[in-house]
Amino acid sequence: MIGIIVQLAISWLLAWLLEKKDLGVLGFRPTKKRVMDAGLFFTIAVICAASGYFMRTYFGERWILNPFFTWRLLAEGVWWNIKSVLYEELIFRGVILYILIKRVGVIWAIIISAVAFGIYHWFSFEIIGNVKQMIVVFIFTGAAGLLYAYVYTRTFSLYIPCVLHLGWNFTRNFIFSDGNIGNGALMMTRPDHTTTVSYFTYVVVIYFPMLAFLIISFFLLKKRKQIEPTIEGRGSQV
Repeated sequence: MIGIIVQLAISWLLAWLLEKKDLGVLGFRPTKKRVMDAGLFFTIAVICAASGYFMRTYFGERWILNPFFTWRLLAEGVWWNIKSVLYEELIFRGVILYILIKRVGVIWAIIISAVAFGIYHWFSFEIIGNVKQMIVVFIFTGAAGLLYAYVYTRTFSLYIPCVLHLGWNFTRNFIFSDGNIGNGALMMTRPDHTTTVSYFTYVVVIYFPMLAFLIISFFLLKKRKQIEPTIEGRGSQV
């Protein structure tokens, strides 16, 4: 939590020194539309992320409720994912992205943010040196980074990028225990290596959830008018 507070302080300093703005550029002030959008896009992210596991269940995997599941474990899982999402969003879609938009334009700002996000995951996933994994991780996380940055440029708020990111991560990391924080809500009882499917089926199961996540989110946001708030609460109902 201290790290996030430090990030906010540095973000405020950068916004003030370079753009004469404050943290209002992050669009954190709650409005009815932002809260409704948060619920909608969080739901989309959860459904898309879970769809891959539903398909895997159809082809033979089995999941059971973690016998050691407690409300404390749930609270810890929620908090861990919230902290990790806020940490990454404040770096890659925060004030720095806002400054990049002003200095190099929207397209280049989105590209730079996405590339940095992809490279960052080489280190967070500890896969430096494994070229194949580095390519796959860069493509997937870079594509997600493109979406999250694009969302910010349409709304000038971190509400939707944060809930998309949180919904995806929480579903995979905690609900289906497919991350690096240990067992969450569900545990696999029949692993994937006991199930044999065609290569086409494997590709669909692996890549469909992410493609659906990207495409649905993109088209829901495409028609939104890009609005930059000048003072938080005015012209920022996006």
